[in-house]
Amino acid sequence: MELFYASLLAFFVLSITLSLHFLFYGKTTGSGLGNLPPGSAGFPIVGESLAFLSTGWKGHPEKFVFDRIAKYSSCVFRTSLLGSPMVVFCGAAGNKFLFSNENKLVRAWWPSSVNKIFPTSSKEEAIRLRKMLPNFLKAEALQRYVGIMDGVAQRHFAADWKNKDQVEVYPLTKHYTFWIASRLFISVEEPGHVARFEDPFTALAAGIISVPIDLPGTPFNRAIKAAHFIRTELVAIIKQRKQDFAEGKASPAQDILSHMLSTSDENGKFMHEADIADKILALLIGGHDTASSSCASIVKFLAELPEVYEGVYIEQMEIAKSKAAGELLNWDDIQKMKYSWNVACEVMRLAPPLQGAFRDAINDFMYNGFSIPKGWKIYWSVHSTHKNAEFFPDPLKFDPSRFEGSGPAPYTFVPFGGGPRMCPGKEYARLEILVFMHNLVRRFKWEKVIPNEKMIVDPMPIPEKGLPIRLYPHKA
Repeated sequence: MELFYASLLAFFVLSITLSLHFLFYGKTTGSGLGNLPPGSAGFPIVGESLAFLSTGWKGHPEKFVFDRIAKYSSCVFRTSLLGSPMVVFCGAAGNKFLFSNENKLVRAWWPSSVNKIFPTSSKEEAIRLRKMLPNFLKAEALQRYVGIMDGVAQRHFAADWKNKDQVEVYPLTKHYTFWIASRLFISVEEPGHVARFEDPFTALAAGIISVPIDLPGTPFNRAIKAAHFIRTELVAIIKQRKQDFAEGKASPAQDILSHMLSTSDENGKFMHEADIADKILALLIGGHDTASSSCASIVKFLAELPEVYEGVYIEQMEIAKSKAAGELLNWDDIQKMKYSWNVACEVMRLAPPLQGAFRDAINDFMYNGFSIPKGWKIYWSVHSTHKNAEFFPDPLKFDPSRFEGSGPAPYTFVPFGGGPRMCPGKEYARLEILVFMHNLVRRFKWEKVIPNEKMIVDPMPIPEKGLPIRLYPHKA
């Protein structure tokens, strides 16, 4: 409780700082504010930030958006979050408008804490990275990594699940996805070496989403120190990889690190070591945090829905029985996991790892008759479509058949975003989630130790108690 009040106090300090910044330095261009969307700025200084955050802490992140849609009868409303005037876009039309106007009317916006942890990052470098990643993360390139993922998964289940009556799921899914990311991004797979990265990386991931107050002992301070430690380790790996290239011991297709080292821009320039280290850091965050949340949510739903578990089990056992002893999964096996992926998609609809994202208005523009001033922040919410009966009838019902055939209407199912900023790791996430499901259900059935354990959102769905389960191994 003391930690909660300390965090609350820190939040108020941050809010005051941000509010004063926008009061004295924030500029809104144009002839005037015009006809702003309906809404409220909330309380002085803090705006509606506490209401926004608390709905996630209580396990109902969609409540903030739906309460205001009902109040204002509008698919776009005004609020104040993180010390900034903000407009929230809702529904498929809002998603389409924002995704279609990326870098025209809006652009990605991140809190200042991200820049402090990744000081070498720039918009130009981010754009360059997004151009580079598809070559490594597209389906064709990932095909050769299915077997590697399966090998890591088998080692993970043998080390952390086998011969145990009970496990805590969320820490294990974090370990699984981090192990895979370490192997595929930087070719680190020895358990001791992975562990050397994992502990400080946990501190880094926690600090990015914390209040950005750089004082000794704060999560943000620990994140900065952890980032420095990991960056130093990565630079050493980068230098060794360069030497391996010189000696013919490494290839450009080995992993993302090799791909970055061997790929130049249109001017023939290669990325600096510090930039590569920062990009790998960011990829490790994106490559494991969201997927670990989704894997844990899948375990939760399969425990609660035995008929859905049975469908996944039948599909995965047909694949397992087609494999020779010791044979690893391959790309063709993944393509057979249609029902399993429909289940995973329905999990991500109800418990999306990404709750939404922020944008920055780079020009004055109009939307649905309302003025959106340049400099205002914009937020789009996954829940405004995922849990909306207009797009998903009986939205709280778990129904994997929603994803059969052509699936949901465009711009309604958006766990990976959309448009130019669609998550480039979507296919990568699909593979590691399906490999996890395959290795899990062919080994175990399970039940939740805490039947009514709540999923809190901070900022992604997390089991409040870590999701302890009892394991019941299948008979050989």
